[in-house]
Amino acid sequence: MEQKKRYKKGFVLGKFLPPHKGHIYLVEAAMKQTDDLTVLVCTTSREPIPGAHRYQWMKELLPHARVIHVTDEVPSYPHEHPDFWNIWTSLLKREIDPQTEVFFSSEEYGNEVAERLGIKHILIDMERKAFSVSGTAIRNNPLANWNFIPENVKPYFVKRIVLTGPESTGKTTMAGLLAAYYKTVWAAEFGREYFVSQGGKLVIDDIQKIAEGQLKQEDEAVLKANKFLFCDTDLIVTQIWSEIYFNECPPAVIDKSYERKYDLYLLMDIDIPWEDDGTREFPHLRQWHFNRIKDELDKRGLNYGIISGSYAERQQAVISLLKKYG
Repeated sequence: MEQKKRYKKGFVLGKFLPPHKGHIYLVEAAMKQTDDLTVLVCTTSREPIPGAHRYQWMKELLPHARVIHVTDEVPSYPHEHPDFWNIWTSLLKREIDPQTEVFFSSEEYGNEVAERLGIKHILIDMERKAFSVSGTAIRNNPLANWNFIPENVKPYFVKRIVLTGPESTGKTTMAGLLAAYYKTVWAAEFGREYFVSQGGKLVIDDIQKIAEGQLKQEDEAVLKANKFLFCDTDLIVTQIWSEIYFNECPPAVIDKSYERKYDLYLLMDIDIPWEDDGTREFPHLRQWHFNRIKDELDKRGLNYGIISGSYAERQQAVISLLKKYG
């Protein structure tokens, strides 16, 4: 026989910056005691993670709760505004059901909230014994706190690493080696697949299709990634290949190359032998191509490292670079 819950209506609030397993523990504990629970996701435009993301994540995580997105540009802490408590009391009275009986939190401020609303406060795991984590800790070092991040939130924090460089510099081989080492996935070079599918004959309109296909593969792969996603090329390389083949690149592809952000670029050096795999055409352009990519990375102020030596040496160099991510 199902045990009767103690309260009919209750609520939880938070920034969920980002949501983590401690938040889920709090909400689940509240749901065990309440027939009807409302979760207020309170966000402002000045916070580092977009509020729309946090609201969507919480809706996905809590399909059986009423999740409300509160977007008022209000102060976050009492020291920020002399009328802090009146502002928040008015906001909460607007958002919660008038019949609400209880507020659940893991914070001492919950007593003040409940008193001003004239309801009960239940404090849950203020010492963080169930999950010793905070949103600040995750934002500062998401990979070190990976196990505390819900699965639907993890893709946001995956570090996207691009392998770039001229043809026949080991990008694909290294992407596979690194993905295996870090027990994650990698996004293949869509342009190579497309080039083969077209019989090695491209027109300028194909560049847009290649760019779209590359981004689609990355966005699908990141959903399966474990901390790192290794991308075998990016749209800067697509842009430069378009310049080589057609002396121009569609502006929309260049725009997209600026919009898409990565954490680190690994620029493969040309100190390994050029190999003809049936799709490569420009052994005489290797140094020019390397310099062109490097110049573009420098011009855009992007974070990159030049990776040289044997495959074993290259892998070790990348591992050393990635240690900073935790």
